[in-house]
Amino acid sequence: MSVTRQPVDCVADAAEAAGLRVLLARPRGFCAGVDRAIEVVEQALGLFGPPVYVRHEIVHNEFVVTRLREAGAVFTDDLGDVPEGSVLIFSAHGVAPAVRAEAAARRLRVIDATCPLVTKIHLEVHKYISRGYGIFYIGHHGHVETEGTVGEAPDRMHLVATVEEVAGLSEPPEEKLIYLTQTTLSIDQTRAIVDALRARFGRLEDPPTDDICYATQNRQDAIKVIAPRSQAVLVIGSHTSSNTRSLRAVAEQYGARAYLIGGPDDIVSEMLSGVQTVGVTSGASAPEVMVRGVVDRLRELGAKFVEEINVREERVSFVLPRELTSLLNNR
Repeated sequence: MSVTRQPVDCVADAAEAAGLRVLLARPRGFCAGVDRAIEVVEQALGLFGPPVYVRHEIVHNEFVVTRLREAGAVFTDDLGDVPEGSVLIFSAHGVAPAVRAEAAARRLRVIDATCPLVTKIHLEVHKYISRGYGIFYIGHHGHVETEGTVGEAPDRMHLVATVEEVAGLSEPPEEKLIYLTQTTLSIDQTRAIVDALRARFGRLEDPPTDDICYATQNRQDAIKVIAPRSQAVLVIGSHTSSNTRSLRAVAEQYGARAYLIGGPDDIVSEMLSGVQTVGVTSGASAPEVMVRGVVDRLRELGAKFVEEINVREERVSFVLPRELTSLLNNR
């Protein structure tokens, strides 16, 4: 949704006129996979010094990427830009086997920061292919996680992004069919696609576990509590972040006007016009400092009450990649 930036005093007038109350969703922000990926880059910079190369943005957040770039990380989608023998980190989104082969051919020193939950799906692809299944992969076209996962078996996987695309799918030759999904999708939209696939392909099986990650589910569950109580919801994160866009879609589905913002400077008068209660959440790659900045900005603009709504506690953590921990232990 496009908005027109208004002077600060206009925004303040809107908030004060509304008697603004802030509902702050919890859980929000960094997930275990994002924490791990950022730490991988920081530790690698400490071990090897700059530059350290990262294939794609380590996570989809401009604030995080800018901070790491200033520390000496170089982000690229083209391994041809990486000098032979350099340190290369795979981003949290994962890569296809072809990328791994190219890195090996260039004798790059690889540290794999792929989220373990994405790695799990890559392994599932090979498991089901070996058992003779055809696989429908539900994910966004062009998303780096989708490219990495479909790249594991491009001739045996059928990508579908919307309910409307189901009607145009060719009949797979395999007797057994199963679906897998990108980790950061809208749960409700994914369910609708699965229902459409099942209606068309009666032999479709469910995977034994849900591929949408715990953090994506938890943040969507939290926004389902916040959005019905809010006239507007501010979702903090980057437009390139799939899970952040999904949060915005869920908020709109549950009746709120929803805006995806990068930080406090993006708050404009249209967002707060006629609003008594505004919900605030952040995507899994958005740092807490941006959330605090947004809350502080809302206070400056007249918000008197801030209530944190705790829907679920998260205690998940992931160990660092083996190739990095061995280096750290031997340092």
